[in-house]
Amino acid sequence: MSDTVASPAKSKSASPLITILIASLMLFSMFFGAGNLIFPPMVGVSSGTNFWPAIIGFLIAGVLLPVAAIVSIAISGYSVRDLAGRGGLFFGIAFSVMAYLSIGAFYALPRTGAVSMETAITPLLGWEGTAANGIFNVIFFGIALALSWKPNNVIDILGRFLTPALVILLIALITLAVTNYERIPGTPTEAYESSPLVTGLFEGYNTMDAIAGLAFGIVIISSLRAKGFGRGGTLIRSTIITGIIAGTLLAAIYLGLGYMAQTVPDGQSYESGAILLADSAKLTMGTPGQTVFSLIVVLACLTTAVGLITSTSEFFNS
Repeated sequence: MSDTVASPAKSKSASPLITILIASLMLFSMFFGAGNLIFPPMVGVSSGTNFWPAIIGFLIAGVLLPVAAIVSIAISGYSVRDLAGRGGLFFGIAFSVMAYLSIGAFYALPRTGAVSMETAITPLLGWEGTAANGIFNVIFFGIALALSWKPNNVIDILGRFLTPALVILLIALITLAVTNYERIPGTPTEAYESSPLVTGLFEGYNTMDAIAGLAFGIVIISSLRAKGFGRGGTLIRSTIITGIIAGTLLAAIYLGLGYMAQTVPDGQSYESGAILLADSAKLTMGTPGQTVFSLIVVLACLTTAVGLITSTSEFFNS
């Protein structure tokens, strides 16, 4: 990998405002992985008429906590180790290593490849089995590694290209589903009937973005510094604004996915948000819709994999 932190260099092609906007799209794409795509629809169909308290709970854990994590990193120093180090040297190192391994090599990173194969490639192309999985994961993580090779270019790769494509596809899917089907909330399931806010809160935490926010802070700060934001108050304010914009976009997409799920006929019969979304895409757009959904899943997982590889490698390199 290249150097962890680039020396600050003024961006010659974009104003500070445009740079912050692109960084916000990059952060959104790193947060928005497979779990972020499939959890909100299940909250929508399972909560039924208790949709609003459930989705508010989801947004608290899935948006507010990750944004708070980014803000904490910006204020406390440079990385999660700076923040955790206030609890002592051993705790700072141990907590940081556990956080990066849990969202990286031990769980979240392999999941991006597995979910891409299971929910995008196999339903569309019919490929399955050990050999197909192995070949796909070599290609998938090879592309992710290539995109992650120069950390200072991540803000341009994700913010300028991959994220806009992902957001456009998501908006197209949500809009078509909402305009083609009537929203009919069902009866809440047992968990959402008794405590919809708390159940939604747990589902939002399952996205793992509260921990990922601590890890992704290093990428945002490095990228903004490389674009000429230097250190001090300007960098802190820019990082906080980036987190807020990314969080706002996350909240809008989560609301759209949860609302859209309640337009799918017999939505509560689905056990997986991935299958529900795939069927919704196929119902609204036919086979091309299924292709669109596959592209959404692969892009969501790929952008998250790039963010995880970059942030984890920068941490362990330091």
